[in-house]
Amino acid sequence: MNDSIGRLFDAVVAVKQADPAASRTARLLRAGRAKMAKKLAEEAVEVVIDAMTGNRNAVVNESADLLYNLVVLWVASGVHPGDVWKEMERRERLFGIAEKRRKDSPDSEIRRKVVALEAQRLHKRR
Repeated sequence: MNDSIGRLFDAVVAVKQADPAASRTARLLRAGRAKMAKKLAEEAVEVVIDAMTGNRNAVVNESADLLYNLVVLWVASGVHPGDVWKEMERRERLFGIAEKRRKDSPDSEIRRKVVALEAQRLHKRR
């Protein structure tokens, strides 16, 4: 992978077994998924607050923190960025990359059925 997320993912994997005293990332990984999820949520709230106040630079900085914490949680959860990209591609094929379809559009019933089937499939996997 040649993108920043891929490099970050590789770096997090590389320090997974590092000494927690020497690596903030290793310390976070050892703290458990609940702690990682809490950190991710905190960063998401900070992005939201900064966006609401119109602080563009803070949104950029907090977004980087948000992505870092997301990648750490991915590593702990066994999720590879490629898995997420595949899901994004699947959704793009169904719904388009940037537009949300109107709920009353002609294909909304088909989309609802597809989403329901996907939810059932995911529920069965658990």
